[in-house]
Amino acid sequence: MAGKPVLYYFNGRGRMEAIRWLLAVAEVEFDEVLLTTREQYDKLLSDGALMFQQVPMVEIDGMQLIQTKAILHYIAQKYNLHGKDPKERVMINMYAEGAMDVMEMIMVLPFITDVKAKLDNIQTKAKERYLPVYEKALSGHIYLVGGELSLADVQLFECTLMLEEKFTGILAEFPNVKVNVT
Repeated sequence: MAGKPVLYYFNGRGRMEAIRWLLAVAEVEFDEVLLTTREQYDKLLSDGALMFQQVPMVEIDGMQLIQTKAILHYIAQKYNLHGKDPKERVMINMYAEGAMDVMEMIMVLPFITDVKAKLDNIQTKAKERYLPVYEKALSGHIYLVGGELSLADVQLFECTLMLEEKFTGILAEFPNVKVNVT
C-alpha cells in the first residue's frame, strides 16, 4: 500500500469524484481500480478491506480508508487544504457539507421516479438556500475560507459543475460563484 494512493470505486463519478478532485488539486497522482464485476467487490469484502462493506475506498499511507467524508478530511488535512486552525476547519467543513447536500440531491436522481419534481426542488433549493451563501462568502474573496484554497472550494467547484450540468445558466445570478468556477 505504499506509493501512489489507490482508489476503489465503481465505473462512475458518484462519491469518489470529490476525492479525485481533491487529490488533483493537491497535485497527487493516484491509481484507480474500477470495480466492474461482482467478484472484484466480493474480493475486497473477503479481504476485510471494506469496514462497512461499501466503497469508495482509498489505500493511502498504509491505510484502507472508507467513508467519503473521512477520506476527504484526511486528504485535506494531509495536503494543507483544511485550514490553519479549528475555526477555519469548521467553516471549511460547513461550506463543504452544504455543497455535499446539493450534490447528494443530484446523485440520487437515477433512483427517483418523479425526476421532474425532484429537479424543480433541487433548483429551488440551490438558488434560494445554497448558492446565496456561497455568493456572499465569495464577495471580495477568491477563496471561501482563510484566503487559501481548501476542501470547501473544491467541493463548491464540483457542486457547481453538477448544477450547471442539470440547470444550464443557474450561476448567472451568482457572479462571485460563477467567476470562481470558470
